[in-house]
Amino acid sequence: MASGSLKERVSFAVRNEQDDGYGNTVAGWVEQFQDAAEFIHLRGGETVIAARLENRHPQIVRVRAHTSTRRITADWRIKDVRTGYEYAIRDVTATTDNKWIEILCERGVVP
Repeated sequence: MASGSLKERVSFAVRNEQDDGYGNTVAGWVEQFQDAAEFIHLRGGETVIAARLENRHPQIVRVRAHTSTRRITADWRIKDVRTGYEYAIRDVTATTDNKWIEILCERGVVP
């Protein structure tokens, strides 16, 4: 895969929970970094079609493997910088050559 296909820009955020001083927990997302990415739309399988019927959109987000992207877990969130769409991360997998990180994520669900 050529790096020229990384035409999108995404931000990665981690959930941050803090005490508001009154005994309540306030949660928010804190951006960790931004990176170039490629969106790979999943087509075909029964689970993909079923997800679309439920207004969910599963897809793969591919980024270069480096120190920051290797820290990503399923507890994080992806945001498309251009459109503002947010994606819940379902799985993070390094390719066999360790050059890329492929992130299975879903739009339309609460991260």
